[in-house]
Amino acid sequence: MEVTQEIGQGKTVDPVQQGELLAAIEARFGEHILARQSTCDGIPTLWIDRHNLKALMRFLKNESVPAFEMMFDLTAIDERLRIHRDGQPASEFTVVYHLMSFSGNTDLRIKVPLQNNDLTVPSIADIWPSANWYEREVWDMFAVKFDGHPNLYRLVLPPTWKGHPLRKEHPARATEMEPYSLSDEREVIEQEALKFQPEEWGMERKSDTSEFMFLNLGPNHPSVHGAFRIALQLDGEILVDAVPDIGYHHRGAEKMAERQTWHTFIPYTDRIDYLGGVMNNLPYVMAVEKMAGIEVPERVKVIRVMLSEMFRICSHLLFYGTFAQDIGQLSPIFYMFVERERVFNIIESICGARMHPGWFRIGGVAQDLPDGWDTRVKELLDFMPARLDDYDKMVMNNGILKRRCQGVGVYDTTQAFDWGVTGAGLRATGFEWDYRKQRPYSGYENFDFDVPIAINGDVYDRCAIRVEEMRQSLRIIHQCLHNMPEGHYKSDHPLTTPPRKEKTMADIETLINHFLSVSWGPVIPPNEVSVSIEATKGINSYYLISDGNTTSYRTRIRTPSFAHLQMIPEISRGFMVPDLIAIVAGIDFVMADVDR
Repeated sequence: MEVTQEIGQGKTVDPVQQGELLAAIEARFGEHILARQSTCDGIPTLWIDRHNLKALMRFLKNESVPAFEMMFDLTAIDERLRIHRDGQPASEFTVVYHLMSFSGNTDLRIKVPLQNNDLTVPSIADIWPSANWYEREVWDMFAVKFDGHPNLYRLVLPPTWKGHPLRKEHPARATEMEPYSLSDEREVIEQEALKFQPEEWGMERKSDTSEFMFLNLGPNHPSVHGAFRIALQLDGEILVDAVPDIGYHHRGAEKMAERQTWHTFIPYTDRIDYLGGVMNNLPYVMAVEKMAGIEVPERVKVIRVMLSEMFRICSHLLFYGTFAQDIGQLSPIFYMFVERERVFNIIESICGARMHPGWFRIGGVAQDLPDGWDTRVKELLDFMPARLDDYDKMVMNNGILKRRCQGVGVYDTTQAFDWGVTGAGLRATGFEWDYRKQRPYSGYENFDFDVPIAINGDVYDRCAIRVEEMRQSLRIIHQCLHNMPEGHYKSDHPLTTPPRKEKTMADIETLINHFLSVSWGPVIPPNEVSVSIEATKGINSYYLISDGNTTSYRTRIRTPSFAHLQMIPEISRGFMVPDLIAIVAGIDFVMADVDR
């Protein structure tokens, strides 16, 4: 297997260390390794038989050098219609594990081949607790069973749903299904399925000393920030358990990607973390560019960084205001929304839209920066720092807020690794790791900024990290303003979509190419790629598979909020309901980012 030096978009790993890792795996599990696959993202990819999966995973977490502290993602692929699978073992369904080593700053992808008549693989939830929801999601979407899973039932779809949507035979459009109807008999079945049974949630009705009370928080409640439900098990006022219930926002974004062209799926990415705007476009377009071999101009990289950091500020301002509101401080949100509007006005003047510009393109951005953009950005840099200082006095130095948040919802770095926590939640435990620094992409290696950390790992520290991140974003934007490169806003690569329009009037061939690129989309060479970024709420990743077509064969969207909500029971037991509100507020999530 070729040992690559490139991981992600910009970081060079130690090829000697990577070679030693692969050699150690070969020495220990060589007879069980079915194949070694090369992908254009440079992540070593090993196929292993399912009977030795758990032994390999335990080795990688506890014994290998470097150790893989986090099970970053777990998904599956329906391979039955795929054409380009050269060098890969026979497989009708493939379970894919993406592991991250923070100590070695490297990734590893493990694949397990399965046949449709025997879709069973051992659970690794006892190795990485975060695997619990990921395995449930794969069962929900693909019908793959995980032996030993503590509670394998549907996660994002209703319990009465027929079929498994990410299998290729499942329809992608409502027009391919029978018109919806609800007979009296069916209504009885649906209502029965909605009845709350504590045992199905892993909870008991009573203990040796008391009977428990069960309370619904949500699915419609202002403190859960969307249609999200938490089933509370209470002993008096004390939380015995708090089990999240997600899926109310599920729209089938990954299924939609199979029927959209590479180009037309870009606006859908805006709606994942709908507070992140064009930052959602970034990992997707970079992944397509990686497969297509497109190198974007330096001007494009800096423009993308500038807009991404503006959206980071917008997202953090909304978090900051609603966080204070959830704790009981009502005035900050009104001030912060005013500042957020001012940033949105600048974004709108550049992109033409506010929250969902869909402005990044494959190979560049939609258009060049308008005249006067620098004046408006300078205004942002002039007014925002002083406002952040005012908010510190108003919120972070408030004694009541400190007492409500300090020492609440605490977890350490090891727990964060076990549960897949990234972003501010990980850095609040004292672990200094930011994707923009450790694996720079889009030119972040050229920017001077600090990675804020805290040491207590509680709700207060998670808020403080995001406050400081806004200041660092302003530093980055300042450097974009004063060091914006000259050049084109799009690449000249033939797969850039859409091509630069000024060339379309030169000759008929260029006009035809432009028409085809927009309507049918570019034909991306067969390959696989995973690209991650430091998004507003943690690490966001797109894992794309091209089968040499104008559409994606498989699009996997790994979002930070999905992992973060799974940790709610771990960090809320023993607290009271008002403390749970503070814990939920401190996570900083949106349900579209969870459910997709």
